[in-house]
Amino acid sequence: MDILESVRMASATLVANRLRSSLTMLGMIIGNASVIAMIAVGQGAQKYASGQFESLGPNILFIVPGTDKARRQTFEVPKTLVWADAKAIKEAVSSVQSVIPQLQNQLTTVYQGANTTALVMGTTDEYPIVRNHDVAKGRFLSPQDIQRGNLVAVLGTDLAKRLVGSENPIGKRIRIKNLNFEVIGLMEEKGSFLGSSQDDVIFIPISTMANRVVGSTSPFGTELTFISVSAKDEASIPSAEFQIRNLLRIRHKIIDEDDFTIRTQKQALEIIGNISGALTLMLAAIASISLLVGGIGIMNIMLVSVTERIQEIGLRKAIGASQTDILVQFMIEAIILSAVGGMIGTFVGVGGTVMVGSLTPLETGISIPAVILAVSVSGGIGLFFGVVPARRAAQLDPIVALRSA
Repeated sequence: MDILESVRMASATLVANRLRSSLTMLGMIIGNASVIAMIAVGQGAQKYASGQFESLGPNILFIVPGTDKARRQTFEVPKTLVWADAKAIKEAVSSVQSVIPQLQNQLTTVYQGANTTALVMGTTDEYPIVRNHDVAKGRFLSPQDIQRGNLVAVLGTDLAKRLVGSENPIGKRIRIKNLNFEVIGLMEEKGSFLGSSQDDVIFIPISTMANRVVGSTSPFGTELTFISVSAKDEASIPSAEFQIRNLLRIRHKIIDEDDFTIRTQKQALEIIGNISGALTLMLAAIASISLLVGGIGIMNIMLVSVTERIQEIGLRKAIGASQTDILVQFMIEAIILSAVGGMIGTFVGVGGTVMVGSLTPLETGISIPAVILAVSVSGGIGLFFGVVPARRAAQLDPIVALRSA
């Protein structure tokens, strides 16, 4: 019997038992759909996080007080960076374009008797350049505001809506720590960064923040939350990191371990890529268990089918069918079940991926290699788990089979 005839007979048998065939394929459908959806969601999460970091600004480096080890041990942010460090970086590091010191805290803000809590950030006039964040109305902080410690503020869009609603915020007065600030500008909408709104912020001069709002000064100067640095171009980032590290080690008189951490945008993206890649692999591995369970289900149902069809097998052997013919027919049935289940699961997974992409900010996409891999694995599982029932059917003695039927 040729292979086409075996395919025809196997297909006819499966169609004749539609309900059992559908239930047998269920495990493969769920497994394939899960693998494709998990990989697509994982890749979408990685693209989303990468886009968030790229939105912070081009060629950016972050200098954070303390080391990762120190923060893990104390659960506090060490205060090892001061405003003078930012000024020294600006003056001495040739590969740096702009430097912004940042001192921030969550504080209560009052407008016409209504209170709200917002992130108050003390910074300088170069913030819009480094962080790629423009002003929509009014103006940003000027060098004179920083030098004089003026009581002026620039609002993010979300905070402006909460404070003054649809009114023009320019010229309004808000209170922070019992100080009256005049609103001089409104920032353009920036969106969220890793779930935290960048539009729920008040920008004030760093000198005002340090001396009159939070009093964050030490014998070494104004203590900072962190420093953001913009390199001249992408090629300048390694030299900027090297020069900044050497400069701060000299200024802080460091002999052994640094008391600060420098993170580049590329390093942050690599960390995110590694984490999301590991999570995607883990999710795909968990989803693959469904494929394994589906394969076991196919084997069990095929074994039951062999028991139920002993008479058919005996008759076929009695009229001349060889062991190979019986083996091929049952193997083809198992492969068809797993392959068709895999294809249906692929369509379900693609549909789920499209739905997730439309309902969430994740930029999901269909991974063609993942689709090919999932369908191939499902077909392979059918081949692997179909061997046992096919061999059992092929090795049946025709006389014993006819007697037992």
